[in-house]
Amino acid sequence: MTLDQWVVRRWGPEHCETLEQATRDRYASSYKLHIYPWLGDVPLGELTVARLREWQAVRLSGGASADMVIKARTVLSSILTHAAESEAIPANPLLIVRPPTAAHREAVKPLSPLQVERLRAVMLAPMPVEVPEGERMGRRRVKYTMPDQRSPLTRARDALIVSQLAYGGYRPEELRALPLGDIRENTIIVQRAANPDGSFKATKNRKRRSVRLMAPLAQDIREFRLMAGRPPDGALIVARADGSAWTKDDWDNWRERTWDKACERVGLDAAPYDLRHSAASLWLAEGHQPLRVAQWLGHSPRVLLDTYAHLIADFADAGRIDAEVEIARAREQERAPGVHPRASQARL
Repeated sequence: MTLDQWVVRRWGPEHCETLEQATRDRYASSYKLHIYPWLGDVPLGELTVARLREWQAVRLSGGASADMVIKARTVLSSILTHAAESEAIPANPLLIVRPPTAAHREAVKPLSPLQVERLRAVMLAPMPVEVPEGERMGRRRVKYTMPDQRSPLTRARDALIVSQLAYGGYRPEELRALPLGDIRENTIIVQRAANPDGSFKATKNRKRRSVRLMAPLAQDIREFRLMAGRPPDGALIVARADGSAWTKDDWDNWRERTWDKACERVGLDAAPYDLRHSAASLWLAEGHQPLRVAQWLGHSPRVLLDTYAHLIADFADAGRIDAEVEIARAREQERAPGVHPRASQARL
């Protein structure tokens, strides 16, 4: 068989179908763009080390980045390993081909509790938009202020999203699938994530984990549940009007309309995922062992050390902090306007 015939007849039905839909989509895109045009019609037995080394060099010289080629190698290696396990070829020859060096990545820069609380304070308050004067369809437009259409409950939910990511350390797709019932007295159970279409899947490492519930986050959740009229345990924290999970488009819209606007107001250039780094840095600064922090984040210890080695080194010679005290101090400094607890009928 050629490589493409093996993919269609064997690897796809036998292996690829076991993967999450999002992973299958990424693999399909990488195969179509970086593998099929060069190797698709090559018989499996002719995919030698020299042939694969040449393919990699051609992709790099053709403008593909090292990261793109590394991702394509992951797909191709999966295909060839499957072929070797099925005894269609003696071994996976790609394992002998040295991969390109990945592009340099800047060290993660977690947001401090004060920066997190400034974002929360801005989101809890109305965020009107100043529309400058201009011209539209030949007619002059005067400067005006567009009021914030978010209800008090929506503003509280937006601030809670920030708290959840910064002090719970979830991935955004895990937050989109988190029901209130998985928040226990002292821990949060993270056992699923949301696909781009809003359906549910397993977490990234396919394992359920317990995350430490810090007191400030527990307070935020209690206040939100009270405002929302005490919804049942099965209700999602981040949900559409019909109670279903946010899709990836919903999340991207929130980023553009709320997150980006709040970051601009406080002078930050950050992404919501940076809040996950904030949780990790707080736990490490408290002196928790990297293995424990890795478990809370749903990482392997190796990934944790690769990502946060510079923070671990920084904290090694510094005095330990109490994260809950630091958050409370930042919250006192950036005290947000209160939200009336009887606004339980407002729509999310």
